[in-house]
Amino acid sequence: MITVQAHPAQPRWQQAWRDAVRDPRELLRLLELPGLAATVSDEAAAQFPLRVPRGFVARMRRGDPHDPLLRQVLPVLDEERIAPGYALDAVGDAAARGATGVIHKYAGRALLIATGSCAINCRYCFRRHFPYAEETAAAAHWGEALAWLRGHEEIEEVLLSGGDPLSLATPKLVEFTAALAGIAHVHTLRIHTRLPVVLPERIDAELLRWLRGLRQRVVVVIHANHAHEFDDSVDAALIALRDAGVTLLNQSVLLAGVNDEADALTALSRRMFAAGVLPYYLHQLDRVAGAAHFAVDDARAHELAATLRERLPGYLVPRLVREVAGEPSKTPL
Repeated sequence: MITVQAHPAQPRWQQAWRDAVRDPRELLRLLELPGLAATVSDEAAAQFPLRVPRGFVARMRRGDPHDPLLRQVLPVLDEERIAPGYALDAVGDAAARGATGVIHKYAGRALLIATGSCAINCRYCFRRHFPYAEETAAAAHWGEALAWLRGHEEIEEVLLSGGDPLSLATPKLVEFTAALAGIAHVHTLRIHTRLPVVLPERIDAELLRWLRGLRQRVVVVIHANHAHEFDDSVDAALIALRDAGVTLLNQSVLLAGVNDEADALTALSRRMFAAGVLPYYLHQLDRVAGAAHFAVDDARAHELAATLRERLPGYLVPRLVREVAGEPSKTPL
């Protein structure tokens, strides 16, 4: 008799990840927008593939070619345009390399490229051309990154970024923080992630147990750009994170055709606050090759920031900034 070995059930979030939409034309069929197929760039999709969870697709408006969530993910012909000043490494990551997968730009902080994987591929991503195959901190059980951190006692805060660090299985995150616990000078762990918004299933019981057990202060920075990205499932994920003792912040990117209107930005700040998240930064676009069609000029950005200050209490007004390669901090605008 042949014995079949049972395999553990796959976590729900991993199945949702696998079920993501990967074909631009399938996405347009789901949204009843066949006419937009002529704007799709197969070249851009080959270089930086479409990936979008179906739960996020469900928040897009059917029949609306200008939907702000769709615009963030659809590979279009504009990405093929060569724009002066737009580069593969838009923010000087390569020059700030401290070790494999470690980027050190700012005093007291170090950023670890945990992984190159994301649950969603945002077309404006400033690391869309990043050499993840060679520069991932999680490689070799995080060994080189942890050794670098041990040797730099001035580092008090570690940022997990990527890709999306929460795309790693929880045991891989546990492996890192178990070793990090022995590095006494690291007091804060900051996680930059889109998953609580685009794949809220990721905030499961196993992940929450991990977060509750950490000795460091934990800050999670979600990356939401529009109020329509929030729904009940996202709210539940954010409540669970807060209940686990996590401080929740948001940083957005100012994107033409997505949120470059005062009403949209006002609604975003109010909606995120309703979900227990405080605004942090509103970034001017990082000038990465393929993203020039998202650019909003500085004069317009200043107008929008001024209107937000008039409409909202100060704690709901994000700081308008730009990242300039080589500068010791984000540059306020």
